[in-house]
Amino acid sequence: MKVHILDDWFDTLRGLPCFQMLKAHDVTVWTDHEADPDRLAARVKDAEALVLFRERTKIGPDLLDQLPNLRLISQRSAYPHIDVPACTRNGVLVCSFMPAAAPSYAAAELTLALMLASYRQIPEQVAATRAGRWQVGVGRTLRGRTLGLYGYGRIAKAVAGYAEAIGMSVQWWASEEGRARAASDGVRVADSREAFFGSSDIVSLHLRLKPETRGIVTADDLAAMQPRSLLVNTSRSGLIETGALEAEIARGRIHAAVDVYDEEPLRDPSHPLLTHPNVLPTPHIGYVTEDEFDLQFADIFEQVNAYAAGTPIHMINPEAQSG
Repeated sequence: MKVHILDDWFDTLRGLPCFQMLKAHDVTVWTDHEADPDRLAARVKDAEALVLFRERTKIGPDLLDQLPNLRLISQRSAYPHIDVPACTRNGVLVCSFMPAAAPSYAAAELTLALMLASYRQIPEQVAATRAGRWQVGVGRTLRGRTLGLYGYGRIAKAVAGYAEAIGMSVQWWASEEGRARAASDGVRVADSREAFFGSSDIVSLHLRLKPETRGIVTADDLAAMQPRSLLVNTSRSGLIETGALEAEIARGRIHAAVDVYDEEPLRDPSHPLLTHPNVLPTPHIGYVTEDEFDLQFADIFEQVNAYAAGTPIHMINPEAQSG
């Protein structure tokens, strides 16, 4: 099959063990991002299969209608960036493995790293040292602080384990069903949403982005946070009400460590989440490790091979094959 891999920005996949799974195919790897559907269609016009890097490229009818040879889209996890009905109309099968057991430890580790880096002012201290200056401020200790985890899922539970290991106190907030599971497991659930945001030194978001969670963290929630408290978001930018974080950061009350943005890649160097001294920004690297990529793309490439063998797996829209 002619397989095109999109958005492998650092040409990482060719050096991973899992890439050998595609040795029977004609593979093209694109190492930059093309957002324009017409230009992207011209690039991948001969593709029979597209391999996606998470949500880096949106797949809609404006692209699909220009790709008559396309038969398969293979990716992993949730797919809010894919217009599945449009894929079905075009006879394109979407295969996406939905992991059910292990969390993304890479994302959990980055969450802890952002907490440590923000509290200990690591970026500022490193920059000052390299510039020939010595200590430029005084950081804070995580031990004894209260970490509020919003979302009772696998990644959040991994973060909780890391936090407790360094002496933090953990409390939870989630959907009604999530809070019930947390309470059943015997962990500490905040008495109310207001108490959760108001009593946490650090709030870290660990929710899936779906219609019912979009904008679930409001301006009022952020305003309820303590002065100098820290918001960490390694999940999805859309979980926060549009503009609410930028407005609260502009007030200078709270700090933020963010790995996700409304627009990615974020190219505007004047964006407040890149320029405000209270924000520690990273470029959506929560899952970006060699180990995580090899794990994830082994699943994705297995889907390509299964389709090529006539036995597709992890089908989202099996009805696409009937045409």
